[in-house]
Amino acid sequence: MSRIRIGEIELNVEQRGTGRPLLFVHGFPLDHQMWERQIDEFSEQFHVVARDLRGFGGSDCHGSTVLMEEYADDLAHLLEALGVDQKLALCGLSMGGYIAWQFWRRHAERLSHLILCDTRALADTPEAAATRLETAERVLREGPNCLVDVMIPKLFWERTRSQDPLVVESMARVIESAQSAGVAAALRGMAERRDVTAWLSDIDVPTLALCGQHDAISTVAEMQDFAAAIPGAEFAVIPDCGHMAPLERPRRVNEIIGDFLRASGG
Repeated sequence: MSRIRIGEIELNVEQRGTGRPLLFVHGFPLDHQMWERQIDEFSEQFHVVARDLRGFGGSDCHGSTVLMEEYADDLAHLLEALGVDQKLALCGLSMGGYIAWQFWRRHAERLSHLILCDTRALADTPEAAATRLETAERVLREGPNCLVDVMIPKLFWERTRSQDPLVVESMARVIESAQSAGVAAALRGMAERRDVTAWLSDIDVPTLALCGQHDAISTVAEMQDFAAAIPGAEFAVIPDCGHMAPLERPRRVNEIIGDFLRASGG
């Protein structure tokens, strides 16, 4: 791990391997550790970069609200700081997918492939946005522990929770150790994110969308619809898992990502 300064903040970054760059962007309210099995697998073939988003893990927090656009710009500045000048494959899960949309919109010249795991193209409903804002205030009052009982059943399929408790517990510990200010800033930013459905038909890089069969946050039907709107996009359902497909079924996810990158010149 290393810390890289980007303007006023330092970001916690893990780099492994050599070759074409492959960047992993974690979901909410986690950190780069959720990609451990992907980092291990793909660092044998790629220059893998996995960072903690600002306000998560070991990265600094700055600002009471962080928009998805700001996270995307952080990625571009990080690549500059690391001297990465090749086009990269970007893989984001959930909030990481929201950031991936913005990265494509703002930094398309840097992008070779787009991999979207368990995420959405739609904006929050007014009710969902209001809930995020209320949750942000609660986290600031009570700390991130208050999220564990709410988030874990949404993140993991019930069978994963009963059969693979060590994986579930490891992510619960990540949530508990999160920075309250960073969590709140991300919640406010997600509440403000825009509907990107109108962008989908303009995406012109090879795209893969993956969805856990039992994902209750980003449903199979919703992800299938947005994947169908992206020219040439591939779509895959990962069986026997929920929202955290890369953690719950890493072997199958890695196989599909690897096949996609090889077939599309990654």
